[in-house]
Amino acid sequence: MNILILGSGGREHAFTLKLSQSNKVDKLFIAPGNAGTQKLGTNVNINPTDFEAVKKVVLDHEIGMVVVGPEAPLVDGVHDFFLQDKDIKNVPVIGPKKDGALLEGSKDFSKQFMEKHQIPTARYQSFNSETLEEGKQFLETFNPPYVLKADGLAAGKGVLILNSLEEAKRELEEMLSNKKFGDASSTVVIEEFLDGIELSVFVLTDGKGYKVLPSAKDYKRIGEGDTGLNTGGMGAISPVPFANQEFLDKVEERVIKPTIDGLQQDGIDYRGFIFIGLMNVGGDPYVIEYNVRMGDPETEVVLPRITSDLYDLFEGVANQTLHEKTYEVTAKVATTVMLVSGGYPETYEKGKKISGADAVTESIVYHAGTTEKEDSIITNGGRVIAVTSFGDTIQEALDVSYKSIEAISFEKMNYRKDIGFDLI
Repeated sequence: MNILILGSGGREHAFTLKLSQSNKVDKLFIAPGNAGTQKLGTNVNINPTDFEAVKKVVLDHEIGMVVVGPEAPLVDGVHDFFLQDKDIKNVPVIGPKKDGALLEGSKDFSKQFMEKHQIPTARYQSFNSETLEEGKQFLETFNPPYVLKADGLAAGKGVLILNSLEEAKRELEEMLSNKKFGDASSTVVIEEFLDGIELSVFVLTDGKGYKVLPSAKDYKRIGEGDTGLNTGGMGAISPVPFANQEFLDKVEERVIKPTIDGLQQDGIDYRGFIFIGLMNVGGDPYVIEYNVRMGDPETEVVLPRITSDLYDLFEGVANQTLHEKTYEVTAKVATTVMLVSGGYPETYEKGKKISGADAVTESIVYHAGTTEKEDSIITNGGRVIAVTSFGDTIQEALDVSYKSIEAISFEKMNYRKDIGFDLI
């Protein structure tokens, strides 16, 4: 079977590498892909949200399955587009339809969903420009820090955590009245701050059954000790040591089952990944957010730990036979460290020549923001490369990643040297 993967980051390179290991997969096409995916398949230079261009690729290359990496095509309705087109309606799409993608596309929708299905989450209310003053009064009912979330997709930048009540009121006005995040912040969710340790749990569902994939924890801040600005993720670790079986059983009973049951009760035929961002508050799981795809860089530690055929699980999603499938996971720890462009997550330059990535043998080098130009691999984004390694312990795996990083270089390369610092 020929498979099309939509996206261009480290997550998509991880999907490409994993699917390339399946004897049921013939050719892989990645749109638009990067310098890493190019070595495993064929990159196609189209925008994943240009559905007519996606259709043309599917027909031209006899694609039998589409795997959607990022959230934007899902929220825009790529799955619905396929189902409504007679030429491609029988090509399975791994990723939810537009109604299911609202779990990520609208913070307000996801909070209402959790409340309706009694899934533990922080106390909240939603406000728009007409209810701005009520929003400011609602902020006064909380103790700091104050959490403001833009309702829509804001490229990972739509969540503010503020310590000052006055600043929170100002930012609420910026978001609602001055459209700080554009249309994404035309509605803002104000919620209670949960004090605990974050982790992510990933679920794959075919709309009926589900499989719980390995847990992971990512590190979002640019600076060591979790300081500075939020990024798309500077590294990740799987499994999460404090997520023991007792805690994961609570997650399944209180969060995963009610989520899957709730989707069915609401008539949402959901086929794809559900990324559940959790807070462990005194041993109890609370949902911070849903994403409707795999996380990045968490994918770069979750997928390598799966030792069986990923395509087999995707086939189960496509045919709604996931309950019949099994998969295997290594007991080894996987860690990844993200190499980023100087200046990221603020202004940074692209086009820096990368050397040494091909010389790494002890780690998996996942390309994220890279491209090929005149036989050289160059930087093409803020997050450039993820270096993933295995070990019996977190420290052992990290030591391998950091040793491998010594071989890689590009101008102004930056990375965190303390990934996993809170877990070791």
